[in-house]
Amino acid sequence: MQLDWQPLWLTFKLAAITTFLLLLLGIPLAWWLANSRSRLKPVAEAIISLPIVLPPSVLGFYLLLAFSPTGFPGRIFNEYFNLPLVFSFTGLVVGSIIYSLPFMVQPLQAGLESLPSSLTEASYTLGRTKIETLFRVLLPNIRPALLTGIVLAFAHTIGEFGLVLMIGGNIPGETQVVSIAIYHEVESLNYQSAHVYSLVLLLLSFLILLSVYLINKRLVKTF
Repeated sequence: MQLDWQPLWLTFKLAAITTFLLLLLGIPLAWWLANSRSRLKPVAEAIISLPIVLPPSVLGFYLLLAFSPTGFPGRIFNEYFNLPLVFSFTGLVVGSIIYSLPFMVQPLQAGLESLPSSLTEASYTLGRTKIETLFRVLLPNIRPALLTGIVLAFAHTIGEFGLVLMIGGNIPGETQVVSIAIYHEVESLNYQSAHVYSLVLLLLSFLILLSVYLINKRLVKTF
């Protein structure tokens, strides 16, 4: 059996890029949600949480329409950046960010909301700005939540199937991530390759979750 390792590499690349960008986006978003008293906060929370309850095929269908050359996001990326979003790795990254956003934002928001307000007030009293308070005071105190968000976003991206299939298709070396490769091998009755791909994902997912529980247990003991 000659196994193609390209889908595994593409999957880890997609998960790593998506998780990094989600971290950059999720931190300020979670901070705003944790501190906002706006009437729009429940609306924002509902929109962010939609990927949790929506079937991936539904979200994938609407993203397919939005990412097409006639859709607004698709047209912008095509005209100004020369980057097609449909059936491309770039499209997978953008779609994965939307799909995994709640798995990054919700743990961070919960962690920030659990901190006493006196911590923020003391930082402001000492002359720290909001940015300094966030990165030097608040985030170091929610390391378990930060780690949980990173791992959940990474693991959730690895396990994507329906959304990836809708907006990326099955292009080897471009959009054929491991979940799509498993589906393709099963369709081709090549169960041995499908078993290897599945076993790698199973072991990786278990090790990721085990690491999170062990590290979080140690972090909790240090506080």
